[in-house]
Amino acid sequence: MMFHQNVAPLGGQSWPRITLVALMAGIFPNAWALAESVVIRNARVFDGRNIIDGADVQVEGNTIKAVGKQLQTSIGTKVIDGTGATLLPGLIDAHTHTWGDALNEAIVFGVTTELDMFTDLKYLHEIKQREAAGKNRNMADLRSAGTLATAPGGHGTEYGFSIPTLSKPAEAKEWVNARIKEGSDYIKIVYDDCRAYGFERPTLTKGTMKAVIDATHEQGKIAVVHIGTQQQARDAIEAGADGLAHLFADSAPTSDFAAFVAKHHVFVVPTLSVLEGISGRPSGESLATDPRVVPYLTTANIDNLKKAFPIAVPLNEKHAEQTTRELSAAGVPILAGTDAPNPGTAHGASLHRELELLVRSGMTPIEALASATAAPSAMFRLEDRGQIAAGKRADLVLVKGDPTRDITATREIISVWKAGVLVDREAYRTAIAKAKQDARPAQTVNAAANRENRIISDFEENEPSAKFGTGWSISTDSIAGGKSTAEMKSVAGGATGSKYSLRVSGNIDDGLPFAWAGVMFSPGAHVFAPANLSANKDLTFWAKGDGKTYRVMVFTASGGRIPAQQTFASERDWKQYKLPLASFNNTDGHDIAAILFVGGPTAGPFEFWVDDVGLQ
Repeated sequence: MMFHQNVAPLGGQSWPRITLVALMAGIFPNAWALAESVVIRNARVFDGRNIIDGADVQVEGNTIKAVGKQLQTSIGTKVIDGTGATLLPGLIDAHTHTWGDALNEAIVFGVTTELDMFTDLKYLHEIKQREAAGKNRNMADLRSAGTLATAPGGHGTEYGFSIPTLSKPAEAKEWVNARIKEGSDYIKIVYDDCRAYGFERPTLTKGTMKAVIDATHEQGKIAVVHIGTQQQARDAIEAGADGLAHLFADSAPTSDFAAFVAKHHVFVVPTLSVLEGISGRPSGESLATDPRVVPYLTTANIDNLKKAFPIAVPLNEKHAEQTTRELSAAGVPILAGTDAPNPGTAHGASLHRELELLVRSGMTPIEALASATAAPSAMFRLEDRGQIAAGKRADLVLVKGDPTRDITATREIISVWKAGVLVDREAYRTAIAKAKQDARPAQTVNAAANRENRIISDFEENEPSAKFGTGWSISTDSIAGGKSTAEMKSVAGGATGSKYSLRVSGNIDDGLPFAWAGVMFSPGAHVFAPANLSANKDLTFWAKGDGKTYRVMVFTASGGRIPAQQTFASERDWKQYKLPLASFNNTDGHDIAAILFVGGPTAGPFEFWVDDVGLQ
């Protein structure tokens, strides 16, 4: 959902020193085999809509060649006994936010395609290039909305980087054309003022939303709309939306709502996992202790699965479950989507929880399985996947037991194939285990040897630049509907007689008890991507100010994207400060996503200077 207060969306998971991608490449260079001739015999086959008992599925290269009984195969075809197991199409998660190692994490859980609803364009283009070159066999395929459609200051603008916004209907056509040119596979629109969550943000008017939908349809693309309330859902459907990116949890559905949706031929992605988190219950808690799942989860993902949203006004996920039940009964296409990696979710793993929640909402297990296979492939026009049939791409998942009776059987995966290529889940599991074993002890034993002084910014270039990472940006409480403001400027006169420093000033809104505004340093490859800073023990900086008390806030991936903070009292003259990293929720620095220097929560104007920010 990516709109919660004090929560940052762009923080993928990584381990100390190396990411999973690098670990797999270095330790298991041949972990991803080539496509081969395979026949899976005597399996229970779910073809995307129906069950075929005791069937064979033959794969040649990247494609399913045949489905039937006692298929004849050529010499050299690898035979896999599927007795007692169920073969599924590769799973499709219809709502994610993707970056970092997400696609690697997804595929080991049988999710062979992710439908992303907002991500960094640089990352999107890199993945598309890999897909075109056939170099992403160890990753789920990615389809993406790219940049979402939102109002100035609306949801999607709060994450530390600039995106193009819309103010009026006349801007819609040019905006949509630009997104299609950038590579958006479909258009995602935000129509949500966030009032249901206890704060407020600007949002598009209904007229502007309709203009974006119309312009999207002119380009032959589909438009999905992020909503937060039942009335917003009705408005989006009346405006011509093809699908809803979420359901609502603010109210029980009206008696005519399901019929209204069915009449307009709209699909719905309930995202029950994230709505459960917004209702105050960590949706992924059961996954984080399930022995079928845990060996394939990073430590950061385990931590995040146990978290719920820090929402001031919790909602009731039972409303969304009731709505899902009534929509399904009315024949509305339901698509499984997780909104990973928000609190309580993880890429890949959470789709199995979403299936469980769909069944809990009244769908049959077969209907739930279709919601993650044939249904999203049909609604998002992915004609080559989502089904087990001759001529379709060989995206397959073999699981123990019968998920048509017990939907959680999807968690006990035997094998995953993407385009006929067997995913080496054992190598992945081994890499996970090694990372978990090595991370903490290695940091403890080698901390003194590895410690080094590292300058982040001395501002001597007369601009707010940094020696590494993605630099400095403004951060305010606008994410939570606040009106605090801040600006930063390189100015003459620095600590210890240096030429320049960074002046941070602004005004703190009196409407929020947790208001903030200031500057944010992002140490990773993109905003909120975590970086391993564990070679250092302390954050150091020089500061001076107007005599008020200010805060340093630190985001970590394992902290569930909720910041830890320390205060410092500014003085009229320059003073050096040293804050142990461990003082920020006992972090060891291995996954720091952002460091902020901010004013607040006391209302009023503020002004302070910082210089020579570094680590030691």
